[in-house]
Amino acid sequence: MDATSYEHDPVLIGPILSGLDPRPGDIVVDATVGLGGHAAALIPRILPGGRYIGLDLDERMLAAARARLAGFGDAVHLEKSNYADFAAVLDRLGVGLVRLILADVGVNSAQLDDPARGFLFDQEAPLDMRFDTSQKLTATDLVNSLSERELADVIYEYGQDTLSRRIAKRICQVRHDARITTTGALARAVESVHAAMGDAPGKRHPATRVFQALRIAVNRELENLEKLVALAPERLSDGGRIAVVSFHSLEDGIVKRAFRSPREGGVLREVTKRPIVADDVERRANPRSRSAKLRIAERIARSS
Repeated sequence: MDATSYEHDPVLIGPILSGLDPRPGDIVVDATVGLGGHAAALIPRILPGGRYIGLDLDERMLAAARARLAGFGDAVHLEKSNYADFAAVLDRLGVGLVRLILADVGVNSAQLDDPARGFLFDQEAPLDMRFDTSQKLTATDLVNSLSERELADVIYEYGQDTLSRRIAKRICQVRHDARITTTGALARAVESVHAAMGDAPGKRHPATRVFQALRIAVNRELENLEKLVALAPERLSDGGRIAVVSFHSLEDGIVKRAFRSPREGGVLREVTKRPIVADDVERRANPRSRSAKLRIAERIARSS
C-alpha cells in the first residue's frame, strides 16, 4: 500500500489545537508524526519562526509526511526515531527546551489497512506487526519461540484476555505441528478456543485482544510510552504542554499516572482532569476516533 496516497483523518484535532494553543515561534515535538495530519494543522500556527520536529519509526509514514509537509520548508524536520528517544534527537539538533509535545500513540490507519504489515486478523498475511520494518523481532518470532507460560502472560498483561492460558496452550499445540507464520493461522487457533467453549460470535473478533497483545510486545509500546512521559517534563519549557492521545486502557493508565505526578511531588499539572473523547460528529465521520482519549498536562514553572 502506498501511504502517500492514503486518506487519513487525524483524531481529536480540535481539542488538540485548543489544548496545546500553538503560537508563532513555538518549537513542537510530534513524537508520532504518522501521515502528518496533526502536523498540517499545527504548523501554520507556529509560523513564522516556529519549528516542527516530527518523529516516526515507519519509513513509509515518514515518506508520506514529507510529501504532505514539503510546502513548509525548513520549519519542518522529520526523522526516523522511536518517540522514547526524542530527547536524544533534540540533543543532536541542538534544541534544549520545547513548548509543545504531541504523541498520538495509536496504530496508524494506513498501517492497519495494509495486509502486508500483519496487524489484522481477518486477512491472510505474514504475521509481522512491526512498526519499524528494519527491526528483527516480529510477531511470528514471539508466537513460535515463547513458552506457553510466557505467551499466556503476554496475552493477559497486554491484551487483558481472561482466556490467555487456554489460548497459549492452543497456540503451542498448533505450532507443534507447523510454525504459525500468518495472521490467519493465528486467528484460527484463537477462534478454536472460543468455539470449544461454545462462545457465540460477538461484535468483537475473538482474536482482537491477542493481536493487540502481540503488537504491543513486538514494538515494546508500553515501555516506550513510559519513557516518553518520564522524559517529557525535563524538555518542556515552563508552561509548556504535552498532549497524548491513547487508544486503550493500558496506555491511558500510563499517561494518567504520569500527568498526576504533582500529587507525589512531580512537575506536571493536569490540564484535562478527565480524558477528552471525540464528539458524536467526529465518531460518525471517523470511527477510529471512538476509542481515542486525549490527556494534556502543563510543565510547572521551575524554581528560580
